[in-house]
Amino acid sequence: MHPSFPPERRQWLRQAAALALGSLPLAQAARAATAAPLPRIVLAGPPAIVSAPLIHMAQSNALADVAQATEFTLWRDPDQLRVMALGRKADVLAMPSNVAANLYNRGAGVRLLNISTWGALWIVTRDAQRRQLDDYRGEEIAVPFRGDMPDLMLQLLAAKQGLDLRRDLRLRYVPTPMEALQLLLTRRVRHALLAEPAVSLALRKTQSFPIGLVAPELHRGLDVQQEWGRLFARAPRLPQAGIAAVGAVREQPQVLAAVQQAYARSVAWCRAHPLECGQLMAQRIDMLTPDAVADAIATSQLDAVPAAQARPELEFFFAQLHARDPALLGGKLPDAGFFGV
Repeated sequence: MHPSFPPERRQWLRQAAALALGSLPLAQAARAATAAPLPRIVLAGPPAIVSAPLIHMAQSNALADVAQATEFTLWRDPDQLRVMALGRKADVLAMPSNVAANLYNRGAGVRLLNISTWGALWIVTRDAQRRQLDDYRGEEIAVPFRGDMPDLMLQLLAAKQGLDLRRDLRLRYVPTPMEALQLLLTRRVRHALLAEPAVSLALRKTQSFPIGLVAPELHRGLDVQQEWGRLFARAPRLPQAGIAAVGAVREQPQVLAAVQQAYARSVAWCRAHPLECGQLMAQRIDMLTPDAVADAIATSQLDAVPAAQARPELEFFFAQLHARDPALLGGKLPDAGFFGV
């Protein structure tokens, strides 16, 4: 065995090593100082199009440089999402932008990484003539997630044009989008507010798309994004949902950078290979079909925009929510620390 170095020798070696590290180019020094890969990184998302890239990331082990294993898990309603975020049950969660802001303002340790879903909300209807929200006066509409997205969007659009949701519309709240979809498919309601890919799934299940010789049973009625643009004089797109880091992973820049880059690559892959992406989603999420997901990718505005770049559109959206009820955002508008790394 080699004898132990005397204390003065050990001190000299530490200083020499520090000087050697300092003489390396910055990129090499950063790599030398990078921590070992995490044992695993857990991604979580809803049965919505925002989760498609996360599922592809897990399937392709896209984060192998920063984690030994990458897993995907599903959340089915906003309450479960909040429990997962607060309990640190996942490292990166896909979530509505307003939920991310609310959690951040309540000190839950959330950092928004990007907005990727810019246009996936529709009212699916049996009446093709109902194109704007005012066309649904007196009608019953199935709406999932009361008090959350997409219900909040309906509230904002109604208030902007002077509609009273309780007086002018009849909203039938249900716990999840799939329950709203079931009500629509079983003809217990004529209209349902849905997000992709549930919209495309409804059209596929009723053979309403692709349009053939038979008159379609269901239609894309109100395009929420177009209505937002029309009423607020803005581009027809919404900073609806994206991915956020929670817990200790927020303090690991190399991991966050890897997640952002991998998510953007997976968005591009899903757009280039919609049917294959649909097959991955259908394997993980009950009821979904590859064709419906492929339709949803073609229709949705799926674009991974870093949170800092999306900040102007987010702040406009948040200002509308804050004016309606500050509690929707945790009492205040989120500060600069919320918007990315």
